Amino acid sequence: MSQEHVSATLTVAVPAASVFAVLADPTTHSAIDGTGWVQESAERTPLTEVGQIFRMEMYHADHPDGDYQVVNKVQVFDPPRAIGWLTGVEKDDGRLEFGDWMWRYDLAPLGPSATEVTLTYDWSAVPQSIREYLRFPPFGPEHLRDSLQHLAELAAPPCRA
Repeated sequence: MSQEHVSATLTVAVPAASVFAVLADPTTHSAIDGTGWVQESAERTPLTEVGQIFRMEMYHADHPDGDYQVVNKVQVFDPPRAIGWLTGVEKDDGRLEFGDWMWRYDLAPLGPSATEVTLTYDWSAVPQSIREYLRFPPFGPEHLRDSLQHLAELAAPPCRA
């Protein structure tokens, strides 16, 4: 594949600040995930700045351990317009190592109560040595669309009966 990123876009009937608040809360990421791999956040602290680290508990049947943890480092933090992070692991010696693939959400306000959300998974910086044993992207095209739909549902205001 010559393309080194995949994206999906969805317009949601929610203000950009509300969408951004959901994305900046790591406890919502398992509900947003379209693959079912993200299990839960290992931390409850909202994302507030570039360089912030947050961990997620994961599960994947093809992972050697099944259950594992990833470490994410915030690379983009521009409320309420963009947020993104690199994913990596913590080594046994405590050193953090990132794989150079990035998740990024770009939010374009379309008035006071609508937002165009674009989710991009970018692996263009991944070195060949990693590409030899990891396939990119590691999920099908429906993942990004499913994730955006889940995000829209989480960010929507509760229905009043």
